[in-house]
Amino acid sequence: MEDHTYTEVVLQEYKVGMGAFAEKLPSVASAFHSFTETCFEDGKLDQKQKQLIALAISVYAHNEYCIVFHTKGCLDAGCSEEEMMESIGVAAALGGGSAMSHGVTVWQDAIEGFSE
Repeated sequence: MEDHTYTEVVLQEYKVGMGAFAEKLPSVASAFHSFTETCFEDGKLDQKQKQLIALAISVYAHNEYCIVFHTKGCLDAGCSEEEMMESIGVAAALGGGSAMSHGVTVWQDAIEGFSE
């Protein structure tokens, strides 16, 4: 039996899962794939930029399958480790910003509202 890396196993699980999903709901799976393929076509943003955005969003969304999928997409598109880590840093900033924003909501809406 061959040894597989964790990321290879996760990517294979995703592919198997999507295959099973496509068998149960072929029209939905087909529409999803068509939509995502269109979204990732080169336009004003190229593959490299789109994969870096997708990686950052995947990290922010805590989506393990997408993290692995778009890490590979970044590598395939020629992204450097530094570019990938910088996009992950942006995701971390956004995650912290989201927590801070919710904290402001608690302060402005809840604490002040209940104190009146």
